[in-house]
Amino acid sequence: MAQVLLATCSFFPDGEPGADSLDTALRERGVEAAWAVWDDPAVDWAAADLVLVRSTWDYEFRLPEFLAWADAVGPGLVNSAAALRWNTDKAYLVELAATGLPIVPTVSVEGADELRAAIRDVGTAVVKPRVGASGRGVRLVTAGQPAGDDAGPWVVQPLVESVRTTGEVSVFVFGDVAVSRFDKRPAAGEIRVHEEYGGATVVGSLDPATAELAEAAVVAAGEVLGDVPAYARVDLMWWEDGWVLGELELTEPGLYLDVQPDNAAPCADLVARLLHAHP
Repeated sequence: MAQVLLATCSFFPDGEPGADSLDTALRERGVEAAWAVWDDPAVDWAAADLVLVRSTWDYEFRLPEFLAWADAVGPGLVNSAAALRWNTDKAYLVELAATGLPIVPTVSVEGADELRAAIRDVGTAVVKPRVGASGRGVRLVTAGQPAGDDAGPWVVQPLVESVRTTGEVSVFVFGDVAVSRFDKRPAAGEIRVHEEYGGATVVGSLDPATAELAEAAVVAAGEVLGDVPAYARVDLMWWEDGWVLGELELTEPGLYLDVQPDNAAPCADLVARLLHAHP
């Protein structure tokens, strides 16, 4: 059994795009690691020293099963099962806002009436399923337009106009240190920056403002959870006169290794430190 299992899904059995960079970085640090599909019944997850969730990109369709798997992994799971349970429901943004962290204004709604009222209050709203990934189900709705007939719950945010020009910034935090930044732009006419919708991701330049906010977001999550997450991707947007949190990804943030293979190094460093501290 490998010391470390890297959890993926059946769509990516060999790992996330650019996975060989992470494999190499772990080997260079003396870490024996292997990729395994999270719902493969033949895998003994508890036998590994650490389990790092990497590319389990089908979890949104099978959330109860995925969370049951996370609970069963045990204390070797990085981040914890409690963190994944909290983070896979975008209502976590409301809790983070209560800590004083600057975020895109967010409300969580359950039914159609609440949804229409929230859109009316915002004017032009971005509506997201509370459980969702890769921009699926995200839509732009103006007050008075049909809000859609799919089942909630949802989070509702005002449209951040800068997404069309500045896009989003993703900062990776390992341990308690921001280490890298990626700049993401949507395609013309889109607000989603994901590659599936024509978006583009490039290596950015980490600056003090985005680094400090990203680190603060991880600390704030630790305040809510009672345990600071080991790693995160922090998605930031320019709102009014400063950077604010758009989303905090603790569950399965792709490392963009196909864009910047060197982003594997801080992840491998974290794994090596955690193994060293493992009893």
